[in-house]
Amino acid sequence: MAISHVEDGEVEKSFTTQKVIIDTDPGIDDSMAILMAFQTPELEILGLTTIFGNVTTKDATRNALILCEIAGRDAIPVAEGSSEPLKGGEPRVADFVHGSDGLGNLNLPSSKGKKCEKSAVEFLVDKVSEYPGEVSILALGPLTNLALAIKADSSFANKVKKIVVLGGAFFALGNVNPAAEANIYGDPEAADVVFTSGANIVIVGINITTQVKLTDEDLSELKESRGMHTQFISDMCKFYRDWHVKSDGVYGIFLHDPVSFVALVQPDLFTYKEGVVRVETQGLCVGHTLMDQGLKRWNSDNPWSGYSPVSVAWTVDVDNVRKYIKKLLMKPSKLDL
Repeated sequence: MAISHVEDGEVEKSFTTQKVIIDTDPGIDDSMAILMAFQTPELEILGLTTIFGNVTTKDATRNALILCEIAGRDAIPVAEGSSEPLKGGEPRVADFVHGSDGLGNLNLPSSKGKKCEKSAVEFLVDKVSEYPGEVSILALGPLTNLALAIKADSSFANKVKKIVVLGGAFFALGNVNPAAEANIYGDPEAADVVFTSGANIVIVGINITTQVKLTDEDLSELKESRGMHTQFISDMCKFYRDWHVKSDGVYGIFLHDPVSFVALVQPDLFTYKEGVVRVETQGLCVGHTLMDQGLKRWNSDNPWSGYSPVSVAWTVDVDNVRKYIKKLLMKPSKLDL
């Protein structure tokens, strides 16, 4: 669909919207990325699908509905996803990072909105089938919903346009333990299913996202701006910032989910390497992501053999990504809907 848009007195521009589903576990930095997406006229947000990670799946659904209400986007469907990883059991929940409510312990009242009747897997399969080759998915949490969609519909991987994944730590330390990043660790079996599915996949690991930070000075600038959502974001980030100081000695915050969002809409701000990525699902290094960079011709088959390569973000234009994120977060007026 072509849309004309006028901003800040500029000449009218015409562009084609990109259909997007956000699979998410909000989460403070998820919330920032979602609000950024709502402020981006080039995107047609088909829906939000929810998953455990930063919070339980039930609380992720609650928070997604709150974000839609805050942004005046109540018509966007929110479909609830799996409450547990593929292999079952209690999911890992990072309330120590995001607060018990996932929104920095703001304890906001529930939205008046209701989740849609379809499950996240049904919603994903139906939308990708409705618009084959047109729907991109921004995956900001564990990949359980996507793995289940791939298992439910053998054509899903071929019909989805692109999946941009926040996950993994490529040739760098993880953030759950030295081997693993939180989203992949949350459901390593699901991640391996997705990465070996043959879909068009871009992975943005924390080796990239930890390079882009908002400092205390940036957070003060954000709070003092006239952005539509900056007071809400600033209030959330107090808890998040204090955790960064305690955990990483960083006086500010990492922008994991917002950086991954930028990789979806401004891919030229990154460089990429292609290779087959596998995920360790057992033993000491559960959740570890390892890419075959194609630097050697192997003498025999191995667990990486026979699978389609994916794109892994390798470098990032830190300054321009941070500027882009700040611009969207501080955007002053509502999008004309």
